[in-house]
Amino acid sequence: MPNRVRGNRFTCRSLVVAASAALMSLTLAPTAAQGASVRESRPVYSYDNAIRESVWVDTRLDGDGDGRTDRVAVDIVRPREAAEQGRRIPVIMDASPYYACCGRGNESQRKTYDANGRPVQFPLYYDNYFVPRGYAFVAVDLAGTNRSDGCVDVGGRSDIQSAKAVVDWLNGRARGYTTRTGAVRARAGWSTGATGMIGKSYDGTIANGVAATGVRGLRTIVPIGAISSWYDYYFAKGAPLYDSGPEWLSDYVESPEARARCGAVQQRLVDEAPRSGDLTGLWAERDYVPDAGRVTASVFAVHGMQDLNVRTKHFGQWWDALAAQGVDRKIWLSQTGHVDPFDFRRGEWVSTLHRWFDHYLLGYDNGIDREPMADIERAPDRWSTDRVWPPRSTTATSLRPGSGTAAGVGTLTLRPARPGTTETFTDDPRLDETDWAAAVDTPTPAKAGFITEPLTRELRLSGSARVTVTATASTSSAHLSAVLVDLGPDTIRDYAASGEGITTLAERTCWGASTAGDSSCFKETRARTTTVGHTIFSRGWADLGNHASDAHGRPLTPGRPYTISLDLHASDHVVPAGHRLALIVAGTDRDLIDPPPSVPRLTLDLARTAAHLPIVGGTPAFVRATAGSPEALGPRESRLGGVAEPRPIRPIPGGSIR
Repeated sequence: MPNRVRGNRFTCRSLVVAASAALMSLTLAPTAAQGASVRESRPVYSYDNAIRESVWVDTRLDGDGDGRTDRVAVDIVRPREAAEQGRRIPVIMDASPYYACCGRGNESQRKTYDANGRPVQFPLYYDNYFVPRGYAFVAVDLAGTNRSDGCVDVGGRSDIQSAKAVVDWLNGRARGYTTRTGAVRARAGWSTGATGMIGKSYDGTIANGVAATGVRGLRTIVPIGAISSWYDYYFAKGAPLYDSGPEWLSDYVESPEARARCGAVQQRLVDEAPRSGDLTGLWAERDYVPDAGRVTASVFAVHGMQDLNVRTKHFGQWWDALAAQGVDRKIWLSQTGHVDPFDFRRGEWVSTLHRWFDHYLLGYDNGIDREPMADIERAPDRWSTDRVWPPRSTTATSLRPGSGTAAGVGTLTLRPARPGTTETFTDDPRLDETDWAAAVDTPTPAKAGFITEPLTRELRLSGSARVTVTATASTSSAHLSAVLVDLGPDTIRDYAASGEGITTLAERTCWGASTAGDSSCFKETRARTTTVGHTIFSRGWADLGNHASDAHGRPLTPGRPYTISLDLHASDHVVPAGHRLALIVAGTDRDLIDPPPSVPRLTLDLARTAAHLPIVGGTPAFVRATAGSPEALGPRESRLGGVAEPRPIRPIPGGSIR
């Protein structure tokens, strides 16, 4: 049947485009075993012969105040054959502050250059694997780092514009130059404009921030262990999480040249980020969650559920905001700490990422958008999937603490305690959550524990939780911690050890093509495990002085009760039958929050304290798991919107955010 060009509104140009797409489809053909509608990009281009070049893109900002707009260095590797054929290609981009100071990946790879300044080594495997498959890889030095102008502002306007300007340049909306100071223009006529951003930690954070601008051309982001709000990296509702602020991280990653000229920016990071924990305008600028409605890119998030550096609150609040906006999304949750999936599930990760980029950047109908939304590690190297995450039956179920037969060892049920029931503890900054959990069945002065009976069926918690506490302090300041604990033996990834759940081996495997200066072969890893008697799987902190406002704290009146909610970090954990679920409330969680100026004694009003937990199956599931009675259901549950024993190692801002 002949084409009815006019009826189908085909033009000569559209026919040429269609023919080009068909030719590309044949060049990058699927295997015979795949269905006709499933396509996969293939390594048909030479990596050794690829074009390697540097461009400096104008950010249109003058962050260092030198009177000229800043240019950021953009190192590019792309297939030469596609360029010679006039074929435009999509871009995979990793924008990072770490390419010179600290390195990327498990082997801390840095960028290297030849004698003429042309890029030789691109860290990680993205270039080796994807360039032969018809992608360009672009590695951006954030402003103030490596070969870029400007200053590091730790997630602020300059950081985000550093990468956004490159997306604009790839789409013909910004100016690029062949040198850092010259006037010769560089254009990205070789690019389709379709861009996918990827990166771990700070790099993934930049991807979140750029997506939140709604920039056109950004088709997908893959944030790995990424921050969604910089305030929540340094504070938890007023409680300080580190003994330094963003100025330390800025100084850590800046180039020596930038450090000499960026004193004013550094001082702003001190002056506008007070250690009081007040939510200033500086933090509002670095909170990407309120702008989730601008996100047009799909999101493939990856996070370690035991990441005590970039804690899981970051992906939880970002995920919920994206879900409310209907953003296309996918998630992997591992048992590791701050670890890249290339180092805990390598083969499956590379295959999945390949199909994800093929779909969102090349437009291939390979079915990945119809696969289960979530992959969750249930035990070391044992994974399950969920069609939707959290599961649709997940509901916020209120569990209530009650007094037990011994002081500080109470119950956790659906029934509220009688008015006037209290538990008391004294903050002990020498102890942490692992100390509390180990002594949960013992009256100890530094914590209050509340425990279910042994479960008769498994109980799954999936998503973000909240604990509302009414407490009276003996001093004018007090910090609070709340943790959820699975009491029972298990074998888990040893997230608190060096490697945060992985052991790096000497053997290497190769993922793509190599050159003399850029190998595609990386050290293998295996799960590092430990046997435990209990597992802490969610935690949260707050300064009681922030009871009236998330934005500002105030001194407490000793002897007066205050009510505050602690956000417990998102997780997905199954408490097996025979185990018990525990809620522990205490003061300073050593090495995870800083202690208050004084050591308070705190009294909990149990009748006005509750844990609102995301239980799959809701209250009926809890009743079945505890063999309870339906008559004791308590207050009506509400549906969620939208959808260890090891001693934690102390995270270091900047150093371990990598």
